[in-house]
Amino acid sequence: MLSSNDKKLEKLDLFYQPSVAKPKTSAEIISEARNALRTIRTQRPFTPREDQRKLFGPASSRTPENRPPSSFSLHASSFEPSDPRPISRARLSPLELKPKAPASPTTKKDLCLPFPKPPVDPVKIRRVSSARARFFRAAAQGAHLPDRMLPPTERKKTVESIERVMMGTSMVKINGTHLTESNAIGCLKSHPPQLTYDGGFSEIKEQEMFKEATSLPSYLRSRGSGKRNSRASSCPNSSDLSRLETKAVSKDNLQDENTETEVDDIFWNTKIVPILHELEKEENIEMVCAACTQLHHALEEGNMLGNKFKRRNILLKTLYKLVDVGSDPLSLKLAKIILALKVSRKNLLNVCKLIFKISRSEKNDSLIQNDSILESLLEVLRSEDLQTNTEAFLYCTGAIKFLSGNPRFLNEMISKDAVEILMNLIKQINENTKKCGTCFPNSGHLLVQVTATLRNLVDSPLARRKLLSVSALPQLCIVMGQYLDDADVCTNIARMFSKLTSYHDCCVALASYSRCYALFLNLINKYQKKQDLVVRIVFILGNLTAKNNQAREQFFKEKGSIPTLLALFRTFYKLDLHSERRQGEGREQPKAQVEDVLIKLTRVLANLAIHPGVGQAMAASPHVVGLLLTMLEHKSVDDCEELVINTTATINNLSYYQVKNSIIQDKRLYIAELLLKLLVSNNMDGILEAVRVFGNLSQDRDICDFIVQKNIHKFMIALLDAKHQDICFSACGVLLNLTVDQDKHVILKEEGGIKKLVDCLKDFGPTDWQLACLVCKTLWNFSENITNASSCFGDEDTNTLLVLLPSFLDEELALDGTFDQDLKNYHKLHWETEFKPVAQQLLNRIQSRHTFLEPLPIPAF
Repeated sequence: MLSSNDKKLEKLDLFYQPSVAKPKTSAEIISEARNALRTIRTQRPFTPREDQRKLFGPASSRTPENRPPSSFSLHASSFEPSDPRPISRARLSPLELKPKAPASPTTKKDLCLPFPKPPVDPVKIRRVSSARARFFRAAAQGAHLPDRMLPPTERKKTVESIERVMMGTSMVKINGTHLTESNAIGCLKSHPPQLTYDGGFSEIKEQEMFKEATSLPSYLRSRGSGKRNSRASSCPNSSDLSRLETKAVSKDNLQDENTETEVDDIFWNTKIVPILHELEKEENIEMVCAACTQLHHALEEGNMLGNKFKRRNILLKTLYKLVDVGSDPLSLKLAKIILALKVSRKNLLNVCKLIFKISRSEKNDSLIQNDSILESLLEVLRSEDLQTNTEAFLYCTGAIKFLSGNPRFLNEMISKDAVEILMNLIKQINENTKKCGTCFPNSGHLLVQVTATLRNLVDSPLARRKLLSVSALPQLCIVMGQYLDDADVCTNIARMFSKLTSYHDCCVALASYSRCYALFLNLINKYQKKQDLVVRIVFILGNLTAKNNQAREQFFKEKGSIPTLLALFRTFYKLDLHSERRQGEGREQPKAQVEDVLIKLTRVLANLAIHPGVGQAMAASPHVVGLLLTMLEHKSVDDCEELVINTTATINNLSYYQVKNSIIQDKRLYIAELLLKLLVSNNMDGILEAVRVFGNLSQDRDICDFIVQKNIHKFMIALLDAKHQDICFSACGVLLNLTVDQDKHVILKEEGGIKKLVDCLKDFGPTDWQLACLVCKTLWNFSENITNASSCFGDEDTNTLLVLLPSFLDEELALDGTFDQDLKNYHKLHWETEFKPVAQQLLNRIQSRHTFLEPLPIPAF
């Protein structure tokens, strides 16, 4: 009689056992090969590098007439001569208009003394930039100006021509002479102020300042003419006092502006004008480039960059003329200055086109990097308005896309917040589309460039972390949903997702966005024959379902999930059948691309089958099982290794479920027949997958009979010599199931089966306690109802077992391996839960049925 423990061991469970639930560790790399339900790995779809830099590649779905050009001509005449300055959007406070009674003509006008005002704060007068203030002080103190000066005939005494408006009187001082208003006007007419540079780069402000002086309020000007201001009362009221204070502040501001204008004049004439002369006269390109660099530094020093500089249009005209030179290094220098001057609309578009045109040549990448053009382009995307400058953004992001394909720019782009800037653009486009309820055509063109750039950037771990930090994946899904009809946008995002989901944290982030599954199914239905898109969508689904049981369930519950996958399977299976003939006619895509879709599809089915509910439903589906068997019928491992192995692995996962309505169980004998050709192949991976399927199917007696009938058991015994742990493990599982039937115990003695099992225990026991457990279970089944251990196992193998088992059951000896703590815990777990109980029972049986007495010799008669 068997003890209760023996009876438990006699009761055979499924050959494969699911992995023990515990946190993911490095030890699971070993155990994954032992799981009954296994995920399948495959390569990410290959994306060839485009030979030419264009807005849209050769595989684009856009026709040439429906997409912006990548080639165009650009000249100085393309730019607008005067770039509009920004319009102030500040709201002015309404004036307080209080009706006042008219003064009687007979009323005597009383003299009202002016309200005293506080002295002007010297800090306000000096409100100028430190750089320009130094030039102003140097000129005021008579310091020498730089050597590069204009000819004496053109040089004007700018410092001496400072105008000073005498507030409170009608006297104006011009060039040191005090004049009344009328005399001053006549003087200006007879002696108009002359420009200090014939080309018009300088503007003298005397006339403007004189207008400012002559437009003073009448109650301030009247004091010089002896007239008193007519007022209803003889003394100022509170509102009058407030106006007086306001006018006093305005006067201070006017003086500040005058001071700053003089500083601008000096800096312009001494620093900028000489460089502009050199740009117009110099013919050597290198010297012109050096002058452009000097000009940029000077403008930056004088705080003249941006769009508020008054001589900006004059400066831009000179720069635009130099575009016609046609030199790429010079054009980059010009573009950098033009962008720094904050041009807008058409001029912004043209300068972005100029950089785009230069960036199309990869040999210019070093020039772009040296001139820090990337920073200028990112600043355009950061600061300019998207809706107003959509076309400019298109060429700007197109240039950035080209640069992102160069690994030298990768770290620079990420450090300059390219990821955040591009994602902010996507967010704006999503919001605008949602608000308007429609997609703008140019936005689609722009998204192609933005998503292609992000696709290049996600190779960096830092870029991936940034994308996760700004919740980029849901935003990208929203883009795919809104631009479902734009195949280029969807393909770029699919390429990005295929990269991102290869990493666990990104895969978890996308899987948590529950709407992505319905989105991917819609894409498959819409673009069923667009191989480059659907192969990536299916690859993404395979990644999502590889490690996440919740993702498997969510996808399966989406309406039409499995039928959509099967419809895609049938479409590409038909394409595969006719691919050779059509490829010869030049009408079909290569056979490998068609097979790649089938490979990714079988991987998704295998991963879905790991979920118990999903796996049982799929095992009971005649459509799912039928397509898988069709693959095995028409494909050989020599023709398409990965497809056949993936299909076999999917059947293995489905065969795990022993349910009544399982189609796998109904067709198990036919499946066993199909697997024979894989067993006799020279492909070890294919052999391993076929043995695993036999490990599940051999739990049925008819399959065991089939194995013996076809001499497959001999093949399994031979595999024990493979010295490959996974192959030995799977082959031992089949032998274990065979030994359940007592009639088949004898097969283990054929081909030296017992000895090979003992050798496996000796070779792999200390490093693989799961395999050691299977060997002990097989020997336990084989030794059922034995009376003598030696007669059952043989003397040599019995003695070997009596030595090995006690040593393996000693915890200190068994677990004294040179492993890290993670692997030690892993080995200890399987040693305690799997190997030790079975090995102890087997040792007890052998010891109880073994005698150490030597037999007496037979006496001779």
